[in-house]
Amino acid sequence: MSDTAQLASDAGSRDPAVGLRAVRALRTLVERLEALQVDNAREQGWSWQEIAVLLGVSRQAVHKKYAGGRGLLRREK
Repeated sequence: MSDTAQLASDAGSRDPAVGLRAVRALRTLVERLEALQVDNAREQGWSWQEIAVLLGVSRQAVHKKYAGGRGLLRREK
């Protein structure tokens, strides 16, 4: 079973310690994937508004989170 599939399975565990650890790991994965795809979209010329619409947030929210080197992937480098 893949790590992601195992995390998804663990997130439904009746043991809160297992479930909550899995939820935290999935949240981290989602944040990294979002940052990767925002970077990808910006490199392809997408506007902040186009990205925001697909993420279901405001243009200002996505711009604040990722503009100017503040994205998650940029912080880790």
